[in-house]
Formats: sequence, C-alpha cells, structure tokens
Amino acid sequence: MEKIYLDYNASTPLASEVVDAMQPLLTDYFGNPSALHWAGEPVKELLQNAREQVADLIGSSAREIIFTSGGSEANNLALKGFYFKNKHKGSHIITSKIEHPAIMNPCRFLEKVGAKVTYVGVDRYGRVLPEEVEKAITDETILISIMHSNNETGTLQPIKEIGEIAERYGIVFHTDASQSAGKVAIRVHELKVDMLTIAGHKLYAPKGIGALYIKNGIELEPLIHGAGHEFGLRAGTENTLLAVGLGKACELAKQQEGNPDLKNLTNYFWSQLKDAFGEQIALNGHPEQRLPNTLYVSFVRKIGQDLLSAIPSLAASTGSACHAGSIELSTVLKEMGVTEEVGMGAIRFSLGRYTTKDEIDQVVIGLKRIV
Repeated sequence: MEKIYLDYNASTPLASEVVDAMQPLLTDYFGNPSALHWAGEPVKELLQNAREQVADLIGSSAREIIFTSGGSEANNLALKGFYFKNKHKGSHIITSKIEHPAIMNPCRFLEKVGAKVTYVGVDRYGRVLPEEVEKAITDETILISIMHSNNETGTLQPIKEIGEIAERYGIVFHTDASQSAGKVAIRVHELKVDMLTIAGHKLYAPKGIGALYIKNGIELEPLIHGAGHEFGLRAGTENTLLAVGLGKACELAKQQEGNPDLKNLTNYFWSQLKDAFGEQIALNGHPEQRLPNTLYVSFVRKIGQDLLSAIPSLAASTGSACHAGSIELSTVLKEMGVTEEVGMGAIRFSLGRYTTKDEIDQVVIGLKRIV
C-alpha cells in the first residue's frame, strides 16, 4: 500500500493557495504592521485583510477577531482572560467531560485559583445534553464552554440550544471550534456564542496560528501584557506571515462550504467497512450529527494500535492506549459508556480535501487482510 493519510483531524497539509498567499511575506513584505511608513502600511493591509477573511468564515466583524498562536492559546485567553476580568461577578464555570485538554487543563488551573467548575457528562453518542447544562447553572455562573465538535468522535454538539440557554440566563458562552471550523458552516450569531476558537492547522493553514472570536462588549484580561497589539488583548508584533495563511485558508473554506463530496466519501468508506466486517465493527459517536470527514470506528475484540501497526503506510489515530498489556480507553469513550472489548479496537479515520476513493479502497483491502 502507498502512504495514505487519514489523520486530518490531527493536522492538515498546507493548501497550495495558502503557500502562495504567504510567499510575498517571506521576501517583499517585511515591515512591522504597526509602523506608519511605506514598509509597514502594506503589511498592515495584509493583516487586516486576513482578519476580514477569518471573520467572513464565521459571520463576525473583523474587529471581533484576535489572532493567537493556535487553538490552545485562544482557549486559554477565552477561559483565563474572561475569569480574571469578570470573577467579581461570580466564580462558576460550566464545561463538559469530553473537552480537549486545551479546555480541561485551563479549567483545572482556574480551580486552583478560586474558580468552581462543573463538568457535565454526555450521552452514548458523545453529545452534551442542553438540559444538563441548564441544571448546572447557579447564581455564580459566569461562563459556559462547550466544544463545537469532538475531535475524537466528530460528534457535533447542540451549540445553538446551549447558546440559547446561556443567553436566557445572561451567561457568556464560549465554544472551541478548532475541529469544526472549515468543515461545517459556522455563524456565530446563529449559534448564540460570545467567543469561538479557531485553529489554523486544522483547516489547511500553518501550525502556530489561530484566532479567537470575541463578541463586541466581552471584556478579557490579556494573557500577554505589553504594547497594544490585537486591540490590546495580545501584546507582541503580529505574525503576519501566518495570519495571512490563516486568512487564505478561511477564504478557501468559505468557498467550499456546503460541498457534499467529503461527506459522501466518508459515507462510502463506512459502507465499505460495514460490508467487509459486519458485526465485527461498530461506529462510535453520533451516526448523523458529526463532522462530514470523521469516521470513528471500533474493531470489536481487536486492539486498534495493533491494527495500525500492521499497516505502517496508513496514518490514522487510535482511541485507546496499551500499557504493559492493559488497555486504557480514552476519556471520551469512557464517558460514552463504550465497553472495553469495543473501545480497545477504536480507530479514528479523518478524511480531508486530498483523500481519494482509491485510497479508501486500498485501506479497506489492507484492513480486510489483517482483520
């Protein structure tokens, strides 16, 4: 089998259009975007254009976009920044038990400095129940943070419903859309979110760049203090090279919004796997409410890492880890109530813009050979 990449949820390659957009900043446009002269002004324009491209993808204004070093920093700015600026109003935060570590670990840090955090569970499909979020609200609740889609299962969360609850109670609502931005349509006002995280390397932009949407009127304490870059919320000369790459990637994603090709290919892959393995394979996550590129399956009574190790030319991810002969299921699988005999065989296949039907057929053949 030729080398096949089915780990697009881990990271995407750079789109050629993104590389082309960044190229002039490696040679011609070297000025500081804050400089008020001929070298700085065109760079400032490129930075502003990138900000508008990101904003256009999610339906916000450019003034509401803050560039960061990636999804983790954006999440930290959203949680820590909001808590430290607004803790006089209350100290309670609500999140879920299946969040990415870039949410879980900031929450655990905030617990050490006085915050109270409620971690709500999920159903068997990995979806947070809006009514459970509402039950967790107290007079002290100031922030809710629920991921837009799970990076492991691809399950889409009921963000709009949770957003409506947050709005009704006057609570600020953040969603980590690192995994879903560029894969599904996102409009911040329709979702009723006040803050939203984007990670560049999940949508064909470079690593080391991300963005945080912050609704006008939301006040945060900066994590990095210095000069007044990024509307005073992130000091340091902007990385215009990477910001331009993210902007172009967002423009491409907007152009391809609604294209069913990737979803159709993922569905084809699932149908081929079901035909090949029948009762030996199970789908983890929601059968319909999930990212169009993500297929998280379990090979029953097999070990996922053993299967991938037997096909070294295939790049994909497992949902369990083997330590000294014992299997440790991922937190997400545990919270969904997946049994060990099913969960130990979990593999996440995440397709992308460059995945072909021929590659899918090769993977199915390879899996049939070893399973």
